[in-house]
Amino acid sequence: MKIKPHSTSSGIALIMVMIVVMVLAILAGGFAYSMKVETKLARNASNDSELEWMGRSGIELAKYILAQEFQKRDGRYDSLRDRWAGGPGDTNGVLAEIPMDHYQLGNGWFSLKMVDMDRKFNINVAANPRQRQPEVLRRALTLVGVDAAAVPTIVDSILDWCDPNDSTEPNGTESDTYQHSTPPYFAKNGPIDDLSELLLINGVTPAMYWGSSGGGARVQVMNRPVLGRRTPSEEPAYLVGFVELFTTISSGKINANTASLTDLQVLPFIEENIAAAIISGPAGRAGPNGTDGDEDDMPFHSVGEMARVPELQQVPPQFLQQFFTTQSLVFEVRVDANINGSRRQFVALVRRNSPRDIQILNLSWK
Repeated sequence: MKIKPHSTSSGIALIMVMIVVMVLAILAGGFAYSMKVETKLARNASNDSELEWMGRSGIELAKYILAQEFQKRDGRYDSLRDRWAGGPGDTNGVLAEIPMDHYQLGNGWFSLKMVDMDRKFNINVAANPRQRQPEVLRRALTLVGVDAAAVPTIVDSILDWCDPNDSTEPNGTESDTYQHSTPPYFAKNGPIDDLSELLLINGVTPAMYWGSSGGGARVQVMNRPVLGRRTPSEEPAYLVGFVELFTTISSGKINANTASLTDLQVLPFIEENIAAAIISGPAGRAGPNGTDGDEDDMPFHSVGEMARVPELQQVPPQFLQQFFTTQSLVFEVRVDANINGSRRQFVALVRRNSPRDIQILNLSWK
């Protein structure tokens, strides 16, 4: 049986039409997707300015809250009961009606969170050539869970990193050793500006810095491997990291009203039972229910009031004055801004000198 030429031509034409339709459909789909992406990018670009001003507004609100809290008590003490810390604050005060978690502003909203840096110990005080507190560094390494054999090397290397000379401590490390790294670098011979500098110091590993459960435990800051670093499989588990114990900017003392159980134990003489008594003992700051940050808290109004804790009677009074405060000077402010689904997080470090003098030390966003 012969196939008619007309039938063959019709079949080919149908196939060609189907191919053309399919190609056009693919092109249309690609164009629609591109337009969707372009529209989203344009919307995000138009929100950029609003997000920035919303973030800055959140920081200004944080400054207002800090100023009001300071003014209310003449700056005598700060505690986890305060509004800035997420506590109830003064229920009859001007701050009571200010939301911290979903503050509506214009076309969007932002959430606000503040943490004082004075709850941690200032590592530059511990490593300062004139005020050296190597015992604080040793206790911190013990709390982190560093092997006792590695402690002298890390402590002396931190001291060498911060001192202004090239003389090496008995177990320390200076620039001549770091020059053999890839790439080579020098010991700073000055104060630590950012805590992540610890990752450049001999013996300090990311797991020690973040704690084993920290999200950045395997991050290599500045892509500089440090001497003595072990593979993750060789690392022990660290329950706490340097980042939870130290800060680089603060008053230089620890706020007895905000420091955690672990932070308090960085200080000489403050064993776990004493730290627990400061927080949740019968005369502790957390009040009768033993829970921080609620209305029955009994914060210390001065360092002298810490004497009401029986366990502190065995601690020299001059030590309490040297290492403790009841005020917070520096605060980290986090603002999460949201406009029509576009998000941005702003992080600022602010220093409160007085209600009228609250400085923004640095500001970043992502």
